[in-house]
Amino acid sequence: MFGEYVPVRAQVADVPHFSAHADAAQIIDWLRGAPAPQTTYLVHGEPEAAEALRDRIDRSLGWTAVVPCSGERVLVR
Repeated sequence: MFGEYVPVRAQVADVPHFSAHADAAQIIDWLRGAPAPQTTYLVHGEPEAAEALRDRIDRSLGWTAVVPCSGERVLVR
């Protein structure tokens, strides 16, 4: 990171059948197979598209989804 090695203190997981280029319907279908998290953070894409996906996650799955502001920090437990 920034030209330096940083130790990884995380578990790396393979997420099969997921594409970074999936459309909203494919993302919702993929999420449907996962247990509901306390909060879903949408941190990729244009703000308007992320907000639309947030609303769709709420309507389709009943999950709490958030589009954090740039630079916003959240505590994930």
